[in-house]
Amino acid sequence: MDAAEEKALSDIEQYGLHVLHVLEEEDLPPFTYTIGVEKTIGHAEFIVIGLKQELAQFVVNECYAKLQAGESIEPGDSVGGLLEGFDCKVVEFPKDSYRDYLGWALWLYKGSNFRAYQIVYPNTSGVWPWEKEADDWFKSWQPIPGGAPCGQVR
Repeated sequence: MDAAEEKALSDIEQYGLHVLHVLEEEDLPPFTYTIGVEKTIGHAEFIVIGLKQELAQFVVNECYAKLQAGESIEPGDSVGGLLEGFDCKVVEFPKDSYRDYLGWALWLYKGSNFRAYQIVYPNTSGVWPWEKEADDWFKSWQPIPGGAPCGQVR
């Protein structure tokens, strides 16, 4: 086991999760995700795509804190208190996208036998990436691999 893997396991033991950041690369947006949440408290992992590292870390840590405080965060839910002035939405992250985004979680769980939820945010005008009004840049900067939440049109 290398030092990074030891650090991840230590964080999970000490804090209940480890947070990973993947930097943007050319036209690909940055993303941040957790590992260990399902292992420690039985809830899905979280991923947020397209936010700067500090804000993304706050979002996933705040979701974890809400779970620890007894709140529920499930697909279809709106979650407040993550981004100033806007609620976020929770969507199921599809298993067929795990390999592209959640490599460390695949390592931790020794395969795809875990759940992951994407935290989705609107743009500063309150437009969601699945809405017609969303511009192409916003849609590409925050892809929704699982699709729009139930009842929403893409």
